[in-house]
Amino acid sequence: MAKSQDHPTLPGRLGDPTRIMRADPRADPRLIAALTPFGLDAAPTDLPVRLDSSLPAKLDYLASTEQGMGAVFSSFFSGLPPITQVERRTEVVKGRDGDDIKLYIHRPTQASGALPCVYHLHGGGMVMMSAADLGYVRWRDELAARGLVVVGAEFRNGGGQLGNYPFPAGLNDCMDGLQWTFDHKGALGISRIIISGESGGGNLSLAVCLKAKQDRRLEQIAGVYALCPYIYGAWDQPGKDLPSLYENEGYFGAREMMAILATVYDPEHKNSSNPLCWPYHATLDDLRGLPPHVISVNELDALRDEGLTYYHKLVKAGVSCYSRTVNGTCHAADVLFPGVIPEVYAATLRDIKGFADSL
Repeated sequence: MAKSQDHPTLPGRLGDPTRIMRADPRADPRLIAALTPFGLDAAPTDLPVRLDSSLPAKLDYLASTEQGMGAVFSSFFSGLPPITQVERRTEVVKGRDGDDIKLYIHRPTQASGALPCVYHLHGGGMVMMSAADLGYVRWRDELAARGLVVVGAEFRNGGGQLGNYPFPAGLNDCMDGLQWTFDHKGALGISRIIISGESGGGNLSLAVCLKAKQDRRLEQIAGVYALCPYIYGAWDQPGKDLPSLYENEGYFGAREMMAILATVYDPEHKNSSNPLCWPYHATLDDLRGLPPHVISVNELDALRDEGLTYYHKLVKAGVSCYSRTVNGTCHAADVLFPGVIPEVYAATLRDIKGFADSL
């Protein structure tokens, strides 16, 4: 890797391989101030597990990581004013694998008539976190308050409190929850369904659409809005065609951790090029005929360029699509930090609402 003085104009760690996020002039200083008390503005610490560690060791690590991350993220949502005029209820539906799938349904109390629905799939690399987490409850409330019905699916994870169920368990749950939502559009007051999620939820949003095409169920999906999608799968051996993996390496998380999460989602590595597991590998034929998409990425995210690559594939396949890059932000910051960067958080909510209304 070249020294910084050799390429002073290159961004991030491409210009200076020792750079940490708090020293990156592109970073929103409000984010840096919020992340500093947790050490998330600096280089990540060494992980207690490696790619060649046993699966039980990785699962133990994920369980502790999930608990720690949950506490950190919850702190960014505490103290926010409550969102009123939203009614909430849950439904439990039976999945194809015999498991129960909990669906969290949010709807504005003052709305009348059929409304667009956001079918939301939460982040966590498909291996941790929960739709019941405080931040995701807030996200669904925020969308509902803007005039949308929101259905959040509690799918099985590869690890953590909702694990240990590798691919395709979580995708199966997302598909079955979507089927129930589509079948009950009238009772729910839904006009059309948009699939949306961030990070691992972005992966599942894209994969659900690909699977719906395979199953001849695309009529269920009016559009897809994927944020910072975690879709590459091969972070242990990244190619040079995704420069953000080097440019933003170590910003708000290590590439090694992303690779470890991937091995928990697909422990036997049987799906490394399966687009239902890792949508990055979708072909143009896989993408042709899909409904409109939005691919939203974060400027300071190591995953940025895999999302942009997917966007370019969609365009080449003739899919109605647009992309947005949220400048100054790390991975999923426009979803996770409402009190820190409120204007950015609100802009993403507005864009999802505008996309849903446009279909």
